[in-house]
Amino acid sequence: MAFIKNLFDRNFLEYASYVIKDRAIPDLEDGLKPVQRRILHTLFEMDDGKFHKVANVTGQCMKYHPHGEASINPALVNLANKELFIDRQGNFGNLYTGDDASAPRYIECRVTPLAKDIFYNPKLTTWTDSYDGRNREPVLFPAKVPVVLIMGVEGIAVGMSTKILPHNAIEVLEAEIACLNGKKFELYPDFPTGGYVDVSGYEGGNGKVLVRAKLDTSDPKRILITELPFGSTTESIINSIDAAARNGRIKILGINDFTTDKVEIEIKMARGVYSQETIDALFAFTECEQSISVNLLVIKNGLPAVMTVNDVIKYHAKQLVKILTKELELEKKELLDKLHLRTLERIFIEERIYKGIEKMKTAKGVQDAVIAGFKPFLKEIGLRGVCEDDVDHLLRIPIRRISLYDINKARDEMEQINARIKEIGSHLKNITAYSTAYLKGIIAKIKSNEEIGKGARKTVVGTFDKVVAKEVVKRDVELKYDARTGYLGTNVSGSKIAEVSPFDRILTIRKNGMYTVMDLPEKTFVGADAWWIGVADKDALAKTIFTIIYKDKDDGFPYIKRCVIEGWIMNKDYFLVPDGAAVMHIDTAPKFSFTLKYKPKPRLKVLTEEFKAQDYNVRGLKAGGIRLAAKEVEKFAGK
Repeated sequence: MAFIKNLFDRNFLEYASYVIKDRAIPDLEDGLKPVQRRILHTLFEMDDGKFHKVANVTGQCMKYHPHGEASINPALVNLANKELFIDRQGNFGNLYTGDDASAPRYIECRVTPLAKDIFYNPKLTTWTDSYDGRNREPVLFPAKVPVVLIMGVEGIAVGMSTKILPHNAIEVLEAEIACLNGKKFELYPDFPTGGYVDVSGYEGGNGKVLVRAKLDTSDPKRILITELPFGSTTESIINSIDAAARNGRIKILGINDFTTDKVEIEIKMARGVYSQETIDALFAFTECEQSISVNLLVIKNGLPAVMTVNDVIKYHAKQLVKILTKELELEKKELLDKLHLRTLERIFIEERIYKGIEKMKTAKGVQDAVIAGFKPFLKEIGLRGVCEDDVDHLLRIPIRRISLYDINKARDEMEQINARIKEIGSHLKNITAYSTAYLKGIIAKIKSNEEIGKGARKTVVGTFDKVVAKEVVKRDVELKYDARTGYLGTNVSGSKIAEVSPFDRILTIRKNGMYTVMDLPEKTFVGADAWWIGVADKDALAKTIFTIIYKDKDDGFPYIKRCVIEGWIMNKDYFLVPDGAAVMHIDTAPKFSFTLKYKPKPRLKVLTEEFKAQDYNVRGLKAGGIRLAAKEVEKFAGK
């Protein structure tokens, strides 16, 4: 049994870590889940400037992704609809209506130049074997911007989940520029569906936001929804409005959906109802307003980590500097290698060193002759000298190239290489300024791309209070009670107790001193001659003192109990008095007087006595009552 338990524990931990790292949670470095990374890698491999069938891309991606097309196709469509890294052609669905994309064989895509700028650098990418060992795939892309904030992501793993809201790409890059230059920055979500967002509880990506639809109420008899709150579609919004109308929460005449490439949902008001007075009800009872909880969980250095938006920006600012430094250093090394070879080629051809190999009969003799020919020019060549690989390169130069060798053209090329090396040296000395310039270049590319709206913010940031349903709904439902039969509810023929709303909870104190809090009933039995029935409003009840006068079941002595009903469990019965005690009176007045009449007995001279309720302290619900007299009470005489 111990062996089996250990086996299960180990397998579960391996499965959990796999789901967390390789399925559901994005990596901080490139902001991608594994399936997204493999899709982009496939598109980089297939890239020839033309569009590819999504079905073909999916098939190629299956070489790297072991979970099949069922997970690849939706991920590709979702990534393409972000409109940043994949160009689309065909029907990729409708973000507003929630309509699905066409079948993969009918739609096409290709990787964008922006994706290449941000992700693609095979020389700096760490590679690993694919799941079957036949191919190589990137462990992580060396991403130059915080993609995880730009795209947003949602994922559920084992024991943890992440929900990162999308942010405006230009604002993210501007925040990174500010971070590089030691300036303060603020970053808030921006949604592709527009609408409004209250970020007062955002807490750097680990709190919550309140989102709202954009409503046009210029017509008093019609409301137009022109922008959607994040996470909703026109279909879900319309369904929520229909449900609210059926339940009597809002009064409308009809609803029409005219959405195409822009959202336009028309809500016609019922007779006697106007737009302005319906707004709060829409926010309270439909998807026009929603609260979204967020959790910025990413994989950082191979482990799950909760971060803030500012932490991510700071991390990527440092990462950008490192990546650009590596790129410049790599380019400089490659240019120095190229310059070295061009110098050798020029000397080899200009000084006719190749003539020295004509009489050589062995490979070693040829190599030695070439190296010896360069000895007078070692100062010009530099410290690197001439190695065997250099000799092999020179001996592979075609005769045609030697005969057509253009000295001036070669010198011009070497001057350009030297100029670029010098420029790289300057960039390395001023790497922060170079990084800033790079980000500004990306911003310019995004702004020039008309398909993504030139990067303009779509969601308006503001501050607004959440509309509470209880506060919006009208209290126009009659709560009735029949004291003779003991039935209470909205579907009872009796005396009207109060006008309530469907959201109200009802407190009843029955004849025996038992109290219960329940949802608004249609018809329920609470017993005849109930002492108190009202709305269970915690704020109001916290200020209400209940005074209960009862007599003990054994000796008939009178007691008084003053208490406040502050908490309860729904539909649970509680007793205000001891079991079997007879309740004579319950009152909610803070101050009042009452008279008790005692049962006549021998030598009992005082048969009536007056008391003031306010003379007795308010005690807890579970506390016993205070005895008023050691006499058997016969009757409560009232105030």
